Amino acid sequence: MSAEWRCVRRNQDECRRYLDQFKVFDHPLKQSSITVLESKGTRAKALASLSESTSGASSTISLDPLSLALDGSDPLSAFAARQGSDPLSQMAAEFDGGSPVAKSGASASQKKSREVSCLLDMELIEPWGARRGAILNKYTTNEKLSIVTSFLNGGETIKSQTTMSEKVKYRLEQLDEFEEGTVRQMLDLSQQEYVVKIEQLNHELGQAWNTDQRVKALKIAIQCSKLLADTSVIQFYPSKFVLITDILENFGKLVYERLLVKGEYVRPGSKHPGPLPDNFTPDMVPESARETCQNWFYKIASIRELLPRLYVEMAILKSYRFLTANEFSTILMRLTRMIRGIGDPLVAVYARCYLCRVGMAITTDREYIKENLNDILDIYHTILNGGIRAEIAKHRITLNGYVSLFLPGLDWIMQGVTILSTDAQLDDILKRCREKKHPALLMQSIMQSFRSDFIALRAVHFVEVLSTISVEGFSRGQLLRMLGSILTHTAPPSEQRGAVLNAAWRVISSMGNVEEYIQCAEMWAQYTSQHFGLREVNALMGDILYHMTPNRSYERHYHELQVIVDKIVSNTQDIHGVLALDNFLPMLDLFQKDSVKLTVCKSILTSYRATSGDWCISDPVVTNALMYISKVLNDSVNALTSEDERRQISNIISHFIRKVDFGRDFEQQLSFYVEARAAFSNLDAVYSTLIQSVNRLSTSTRRIVKGQHTNKTAAFVKACAAYCFITIPSIIDVTTRMELYLQSGQVALLNVCLQQADSCFEAALNLIPELPKTYEQDGKPTSTEPFLKSFLVNFLSTLVIVPDNPTQGVLYLLRLLLEVIKKYPFDPHSPQTLASLYLHILDYLSVASQEIYPYHIVNVISNDELYGSDPKFLAEVNGLSCEVCDQVLQILKQLLESNAIRAQSQLALELFLKIVTGADLTVERMYTLTYNLWNLAVKNRSALDPKQLQNILSYTEHLAEVTQLKSQKHCLQLLLEKMKSRL
Repeated sequence: MSAEWRCVRRNQDECRRYLDQFKVFDHPLKQSSITVLESKGTRAKALASLSESTSGASSTISLDPLSLALDGSDPLSAFAARQGSDPLSQMAAEFDGGSPVAKSGASASQKKSREVSCLLDMELIEPWGARRGAILNKYTTNEKLSIVTSFLNGGETIKSQTTMSEKVKYRLEQLDEFEEGTVRQMLDLSQQEYVVKIEQLNHELGQAWNTDQRVKALKIAIQCSKLLADTSVIQFYPSKFVLITDILENFGKLVYERLLVKGEYVRPGSKHPGPLPDNFTPDMVPESARETCQNWFYKIASIRELLPRLYVEMAILKSYRFLTANEFSTILMRLTRMIRGIGDPLVAVYARCYLCRVGMAITTDREYIKENLNDILDIYHTILNGGIRAEIAKHRITLNGYVSLFLPGLDWIMQGVTILSTDAQLDDILKRCREKKHPALLMQSIMQSFRSDFIALRAVHFVEVLSTISVEGFSRGQLLRMLGSILTHTAPPSEQRGAVLNAAWRVISSMGNVEEYIQCAEMWAQYTSQHFGLREVNALMGDILYHMTPNRSYERHYHELQVIVDKIVSNTQDIHGVLALDNFLPMLDLFQKDSVKLTVCKSILTSYRATSGDWCISDPVVTNALMYISKVLNDSVNALTSEDERRQISNIISHFIRKVDFGRDFEQQLSFYVEARAAFSNLDAVYSTLIQSVNRLSTSTRRIVKGQHTNKTAAFVKACAAYCFITIPSIIDVTTRMELYLQSGQVALLNVCLQQADSCFEAALNLIPELPKTYEQDGKPTSTEPFLKSFLVNFLSTLVIVPDNPTQGVLYLLRLLLEVIKKYPFDPHSPQTLASLYLHILDYLSVASQEIYPYHIVNVISNDELYGSDPKFLAEVNGLSCEVCDQVLQILKQLLESNAIRAQSQLALELFLKIVTGADLTVERMYTLTYNLWNLAVKNRSALDPKQLQNILSYTEHLAEVTQLKSQKHCLQLLLEKMKSRL
């Protein structure tokens, strides 16, 4: 049946439903708890078992599962309580009451204290494992390598011997065989092949050990050690040292573990032997294990050549624990002096490095490391003597490349010396190193190894040293770059910073090599921007421009220039001041390559977003600089630009736009937005930001004049509305355009720009037929129906106070909405969204028929005042209500035909509510329709929530009580009786 809708007038309070109010004594969000009272009953006992620690008259059990799990304490506190003290404290506690077996030397607790101290010392040094990969990656070669070995093709087997004398005789024969030259040389190996062969040797050593071929394992270690005497491919030597010492460390570990296995002893009070404790002393070691240990060192002592004898003994140095506890320092000093017999300074430095590595792991004594450094300083003059220079020329490597080969080994020794040295001792080392001829290598190692605070306190002195010393082998720029890196992280005292910068920059600026200059400038740019003002930063950029402009040198150093700009922008305290510097934009002009310039500009805006804080931009110079940078990003966007890249660029440009604020000069602000619209034509998201910014500007104008516009402000807000109306069509996305039209129309209405508001609303409605049925979200197609519903609900709430245009007729915009909504492709199998929209339109029409609307805008005459409850206007409203209601009934009929029971019952209830709320039930057809809708819903009550039916019944009863129209009240009461009878 068709509807005969006639809107009913109500007071403001008739349709309101207030929640019941009651007084509470606790905050409703307070954590719930259960209070358990002790009792003799079984229930109290059961509850009491939930908290065994509870005592007294009552206890509280928290319902929070995390609190229950941890007894109310935080997880870290609970973990700490379970763990007790820190591991080092636990170790010390264990050994304070440790084994009473120690009969000589230090007590167990003192020994453990020394071991812990050794561990702490090692933590102060960068682990060798962390350096290992860097060395292998840096020191490579394309030359052919050779390897001397006899263990890569086939193996040997130990013959069966019956007596100990036969075993000893056979092993000596094996060693003699090795000395007599049974080894083979493999030539013309690439670096990769060489590494593979070394790994095979390591595997062969482990396999020999596991098959009890101890002599073979020793022979492999000896042969590997001999490889370290070969410097034929000298640039690969540091990497070779790393690979070979890995094998030696494996060999030393196998020997030590073997001695531990043989070192079982009977603990006091025990009848059965057990393994040695971690803190064992030599007197605990059984005689058989001591004999085996001595045998190993005797075998090594019989090696004829110095280098393998040294390396293999250093590899098993830790095994001296089975023989002595207090002679490590003597042994290390003996080995230190033995290394003096190595003639090649490079081979000697790495032998000393290995000695210091193994020594640091077994003793806290550092005298032997100082002795090694002293020996290096004593023979330092031989590193660059005539014979070495001839060798370098033969290998066809540069002097710089040769000297850099010493760095890994020398750095480790230098760092070991500095661990526990005082500042006075470090000053003495620095003085000795400075006095050497060609001390660049030593100064480089000092800066890499000494404490950064020590260097920072003497930064002026270091600059003086680096500016005056001979730098043969290392460039002065390389040393100054390293010093700048240190001072960037650890600043010198404030009173020295200016002197340091001036002295360093005099040297840097005088460098004739552009590449060396720009590398130094790259590092010192961060130091300058961190600790100095705009004047110094501007001078720095000016000097860079002076050096990089001639001969277009900047084209070869884009990376360094990019890093300099990034550091200046990200570290400065006044980014707006930097952008306004005279040399900033000329610095950007050095980036002539589009891809590089794009990266730099993007980095600048990203840094600006991260560091700008709450500051706003009002300086035209800064604004123009950022506009120039942003335009570079906008111009880079094309059809091939990814969505993620578009989003990133749009976000940083939008942040810049939102930061521009000229205060009360609104006309200049609008001029900026006009300029930005022309500059950023490729980015829809930026256009959206501009439109929102202009709308905010318009509302700010209204706030300042307190809603009472003058001729000047009225013209200005109309110009803002025109800006938005003109700009929105340039945006591609339909949903964004619809939202911006609605927002702009609302702002125009707020400023009493009625014609502009009507244009925006009409444009928004006309976009509904263009709205696609689906859009892609997270890679999946998603329907636009939810968006359309949300948009139209917002639109209808605004439409309540929009006055009709006298030239367009009554409720023109609503009629347009009803027309265009039919053009949207709703899902024919699920018409609930369309039905819901029609129901919201009925709500709007119900409000439109009221004598006074629930809200207004100042100075805007809405339809309630415009028509003054004119009968013709009410007749139009009623007529539209009938049309909309008929549309809902048509949808309900479709649901009935498709047997969608739940959907039809729900829609019937919703239409029932709209009728009893806004329609006149004295009209017989509406009364009948209302009752039929209730019957339809109740008929399928199993598909509905029973509480919903009860709530609707209560609401209808409430309406019957509050309505002041007697005829309406009577109809509602009759309807209630029939509704209850159906339930």
